[in-house]
Amino acid sequence: MNYELFVAKRIISGKEHKSSISSPIIKIAIAAISLGVIIMLIAIATGEGLREKIRSKMSGFKGHIQITKYDANNSDVSVMPISKNQKFYPTFSNIKGIKNVQVYANQVGLIRTKTDFEGIVFKGVSTDYDWTFFKEYLIAGRIPDFNQKRTRDVLLSKTIVNRLQLQLNDTINVTFFKSKASKLPSNRKLVITGIYNTGFLEFDKNIMIGDIRQVQRLNRWSENEVGGFEVILENFDELQQKGTEIYKEIDATLDATTIASNYPGLFEWIELFDNNTWFIIIIMILVAGINMITALLVLILERIPMVGILKAMGSSNWSIRKIFLYNASYLIFVGLFWGNLIGLLLLFLQKYGGFITLDPATYYVSEVPISIDFLTIVFVNIGTLVLCFLMLIIPSVIITKIQPSKSIRFA
Repeated sequence: MNYELFVAKRIISGKEHKSSISSPIIKIAIAAISLGVIIMLIAIATGEGLREKIRSKMSGFKGHIQITKYDANNSDVSVMPISKNQKFYPTFSNIKGIKNVQVYANQVGLIRTKTDFEGIVFKGVSTDYDWTFFKEYLIAGRIPDFNQKRTRDVLLSKTIVNRLQLQLNDTINVTFFKSKASKLPSNRKLVITGIYNTGFLEFDKNIMIGDIRQVQRLNRWSENEVGGFEVILENFDELQQKGTEIYKEIDATLDATTIASNYPGLFEWIELFDNNTWFIIIIMILVAGINMITALLVLILERIPMVGILKAMGSSNWSIRKIFLYNASYLIFVGLFWGNLIGLLLLFLQKYGGFITLDPATYYVSEVPISIDFLTIVFVNIGTLVLCFLMLIIPSVIITKIQPSKSIRFA
């Protein structure tokens, strides 16, 4: 029989335990663990959610990896055409983990109305384009159909539509500027067949999606000439690895760049989330551990007579220490239970309710995104339990200092 566990259970279930001097201190310790777990879960879920959301939006607009002509042009305009007849298109046969390879071509333009105007980047795409991202953020209309011989359909953001006071199915006048100054601008009449809203204002404010054949006609390219290729990966975590593999696979006249290298400042900011999350986890575990140490010391000091009696009956110091460690472990489990219950409840309410909003101009999302990984939650709970338990072993040494002859006298 594990008599240490038996005694610990009797102490926990005893009425005097609940009404003792240590009762409020124990409650504070449990509350500290619960609060720590809640904050850790929120920090991890929001940090990972924000990172995944921004990554998803970036790759939705630009793809994970862009293949372009090897030149000094870093603008959004496709100046140098590339032949669509490449050995890697439509699939990389020697590289695994690639979801889709799609062509694109960009051209700058100006949407003009009777009272206002707005500069845009016209992104021309073809029938191979993966519309998964824009289908998620489509708020009105439909995705343009490029299977027709000639189409004027375009997808425009809610931001631009509101600025210019446009509506779905409106015909808009767009002036496109040629890459060479000697060439005059060209005008096109296009139809708004879909409106999207990603909350990523950096792109929402100027990106218009349309038929790549519009750009080809403007630049007098053939149907086999495109501005570049976008590569969509199955796993974003393989971005650098796949970027290197693709660079080695393509022709020497082409260049392959990842969105992380194209937007380094944004991705460095995203990586700071990990540092902040680890800092919060360390602080919360320290606070919870210190509170548990305080509660354990109070429990021991409150039961000095019992410790003396157990020693007089032949119990070893380690056996008595185990009694109080069992007791403290029970309190940690109670704190973890309530912390997980309240923390997960808050996370699910935010995930499906979205009651906490953010400024899209600053955070690139309109509400706090949540990413719940149950394996991570398990690790957080196990880590908190183990670290708090290890922190309790040292203060329990005070039991070895208690002498039976003196402690029993006050029983």
